[in-house]
Amino acid sequence: MVTLEEIRQARERIRDSILVSPCGRSEAFSSQTGNTVFLKLENLQRTGSYKERGALNRILTLTPEEKKRGLIAASAGNHAQAVSYHATKHGLSAQICMPLATPLNKVMATRRFGSEVVLHGANYDEAYEEARKRSQEHNLTFIHPFDDCAVIAGQATLGLELLEQAPDLEAVVAAIGGGGLISGVACALKETNPRIRVIGVQTARLASMKAAVEAGHPVTLPVSTTLADGIAVRRAGELTLPMVAKYVDEIVTVEEEEIANAVLLLLEREKILAEGAGAASLAALVNQKFSCAGKKVAVVISGGNMDVTLLARIIERGLVKDGRLIRLRIHLPDYPGALHRLTGVLAEHRANIVETSYNRAYFGVEFGDTAIDLTMETRGSEHVDEITAALSDAKYVFERIT
Repeated sequence: MVTLEEIRQARERIRDSILVSPCGRSEAFSSQTGNTVFLKLENLQRTGSYKERGALNRILTLTPEEKKRGLIAASAGNHAQAVSYHATKHGLSAQICMPLATPLNKVMATRRFGSEVVLHGANYDEAYEEARKRSQEHNLTFIHPFDDCAVIAGQATLGLELLEQAPDLEAVVAAIGGGGLISGVACALKETNPRIRVIGVQTARLASMKAAVEAGHPVTLPVSTTLADGIAVRRAGELTLPMVAKYVDEIVTVEEEEIANAVLLLLEREKILAEGAGAASLAALVNQKFSCAGKKVAVVISGGNMDVTLLARIIERGLVKDGRLIRLRIHLPDYPGALHRLTGVLAEHRANIVETSYNRAYFGVEFGDTAIDLTMETRGSEHVDEITAALSDAKYVFERIT
């Protein structure tokens, strides 16, 4: 297992190259949850996630012979960027194997930082096997994303920062993929102050560490997709599992909708962009997945490398869920002026039409009529009720499309 002294040494090693990320109080989430909530913003690291800590510490502990051989890593995105950036910064060549479905922004960032990107496989596991194969065939030094003592010690430096930034902490919440972050951070916290609760969070679709702790050994889960691709790990680490079992108090899971909502909450209320994995910890807190009422809680926002197309979908779905974006299918007589009358009713109640679609042959439309789908921006559920009441009073036949 990694020791507290190794974590302290790692901190001294990487101190000059890693941002001490902010850990400020969130008034919005403190008020919402009844806790004193601090957000540890690892999304502000140079490559957008906490992964820099472990990657750099591993690189700085390589032997001259290991460096000379060149590096290789496998990653769904954040570890890839961290290895690429720090390898290039230290004059080392690196190959990064990434799944074919990796978001384009993460692929392009990894290339920009200077490494060769090899797209291979349908998921992280297949990319990992390709990296291992290439490592053996070409005698490259493999940099594991989580199951490596130097990587764990590097990630754990985040825990030392938390102890200094919020010395009276009572709980820390962080996401879990393979366990490299939570195992190291939990060790740093518990070995310093055993009273601090450490809660790990996984996506319900791939709760590999939770399954491993319950079984007492790593368990390989079936392939699954999740918007929290940064923690989409099917099997917990051999090194991280015993540390998690020893130091982590509780592991909870969150659903995809809860993660998406947390991304939107961070963006709207705190102007913070977090990727799915980075927002999972907040999702657990706001959805009361664990009990810590009235406590001083630090939530680790572990990364912010969000694909913009995915972000657009999350925002749109969030607006629909909040009633700020609705679609109605309204039946109209097909004659001049019918649409003008309808839009007059909507304008009177300040509904902003953003999209329209006509159909005269489907949806049970009678001959001589038309069905029009209207997508509208509103102020929320009360405004929606006002609009639908006005349409009913005007004798329109309509339905809400969900």
